[in-house]
Amino acid sequence: MTNFRSEIREGDIRRLEEKVASTNYGAYLRRITLKRVRGFKDRVVSFDFPVTAVVGPNGGGKTTILGAAGIAYKDIAPGEFFAKSGKYDASMKDWVIEYEIIDKKLNPRLPLQRTASFPQLKWNRKAVVRPVLLFGVSRTVPATERRELVKAVGNKFVAEKEVALSAPVVAAVEKILAKEMQGCNRLSIDAQGRATMFAARNSDGSEYSEFHFGAGEASVIRIVSAIEEAPDGAMILIEEIENGLHPIATRRMVEYLIEVALRKSCQVIFSTHSNDALEPLPSKAIWAAYNGEVLQGKLDIKALRTITGQIDAKLAIFVEDTFAELLVTTALRYHGGIEIDAVKIHGMGGADPAIKVNEQHNLDPTSSFPSVCLVDGDQAHKTDPNRRIFTLPGEGDPEAHIFDVVLGRLEHIAARLTVSMQLPTSAQERVKQVVSDRALTNRDRHVIFEQIGEDLDFTAGMVVANAFLAIWAQERPDEVSTLVGNFDTLIPKR
Repeated sequence: MTNFRSEIREGDIRRLEEKVASTNYGAYLRRITLKRVRGFKDRVVSFDFPVTAVVGPNGGGKTTILGAAGIAYKDIAPGEFFAKSGKYDASMKDWVIEYEIIDKKLNPRLPLQRTASFPQLKWNRKAVVRPVLLFGVSRTVPATERRELVKAVGNKFVAEKEVALSAPVVAAVEKILAKEMQGCNRLSIDAQGRATMFAARNSDGSEYSEFHFGAGEASVIRIVSAIEEAPDGAMILIEEIENGLHPIATRRMVEYLIEVALRKSCQVIFSTHSNDALEPLPSKAIWAAYNGEVLQGKLDIKALRTITGQIDAKLAIFVEDTFAELLVTTALRYHGGIEIDAVKIHGMGGADPAIKVNEQHNLDPTSSFPSVCLVDGDQAHKTDPNRRIFTLPGEGDPEAHIFDVVLGRLEHIAARLTVSMQLPTSAQERVKQVVSDRALTNRDRHVIFEQIGEDLDFTAGMVVANAFLAIWAQERPDEVSTLVGNFDTLIPKR
């Protein structure tokens, strides 16, 4: 139900998922077990997709997971993520991280089992050799604040070396930033090339240095340049991928990383606070870290704020997806007498994540409000009132049920449906025809409202879905009452 449509094909997503499932990689970090690290104890994070996002509140453990993954390899020193400050960091004692690593040079048939531990005063690990690129938050520090670029300040500066960005780098950066990058060069500040900066060219041919770049622009160029130069099979770690980027550029950056995974067999792990960074990814590519817990699935930032008590609420409702969010919201409004603003509804990207986070929330002694879980009709076997798990109307996908209810009453409700879709009443015959045609031609009810919208002069799919839901609530008040009645005692009333 989102307006965002990724340019990554579903077939490519499936190819990458299957490649991981079949361990068809020369080098790959398959799984980490946080036996005892900071707030985590016996928590497992599996990397079921080669581009993995880690979300969570500040202090929730995102960087811990990123660092735990990185120190499996020799390129990353433990101190880069887990520095110790004498007696003040005694809590690091007895930390243990376990790994399942694919490295076909060391063992072509079976995954390697490795451990990194901190028994007392130093790390003990048998790290594996693999190229690892780490992009920390310092990458977005403006050039004017970077000490190594002091030599580049002043009218007399001339770079030791100028190298034009390669065609693949230029093409990728242009797509991410949506601006022309022809004539962009990397400048070596010293003879050894240890300090570098970038220079670009305006449309009139005049040059400007990185001192006049946006922080996000320089960051994207730096990341893409390093990735394109990296060997195939490298691991890429990025902290807070959205730093300095517009939401659209953030999505495009993640799409670029998926393309890199396809083309170069790289593995990417990044942390983020941005829902935009999650949009192009499948549910199994997203892990949430909070309160010593980890959860796989499309748990967005708003849901995390609800779970961790950062948003004031009186009831949380966890459902499978965005359409279920709209359905439950409609049911609550039509039921009446409910303090809607005090109820937070979150799509979780599937039944299992919704059930798990609901269970964790209700078992958490610090939770100040209850939660319920509502799954689709095809998950009815998982219903358990004692665990506050209930089902939505219908025996299968809720989209199919809502559509069928409206279709069955189409002759009687066409005018209301037309107006609800923000169309003139004169268009009702056309609306009836489009709905009837789509009933025959649609193969996936999950996308039927977007299809109807496209047929009706590109009316937004969200508008169409809300119109169908309003008609359903009016025509089936008994279903609304039954749904809300399952947890009526928990609902905040006006």
